[in-house]
Amino acid sequence: MEVVEVAQLYREIKKHFPFFDASVEKVKADYKYLKDFPAETAQENIDRYILTETVEPKIANIRGRLGDLQDSQRSKEAAAEHFANLDEWGSSDKPPPEGYWETVKRKLRGETDA
Repeated sequence: MEVVEVAQLYREIKKHFPFFDASVEKVKADYKYLKDFPAETAQENIDRYILTETVEPKIANIRGRLGDLQDSQRSKEAAAEHFANLDEWGSSDKPPPEGYWETVKRKLRGETDA
């Protein structure tokens, strides 16, 4: 995000949270925490936040827990790949690769692959 984008975002937040500090000083101070973050994603996060929250958002709310979102996306992609493999294996009359079921059992028991 650029400083101007942070200022625009803060103006939008101020419309919904009148006591939110959207001063030039606050924009400049918070810029260092938002400069590496996409403006579109920040706006989407604030739009969702406005719908569900009654207290002023903080930096973490603006960033929307990006790491959690990325982990969630990776999990969805891994699950989709797994189901695609299951479909392929089911239609080919070939068993899963060697060691597949042992790996699944270890994961279900909570053992890590070391």
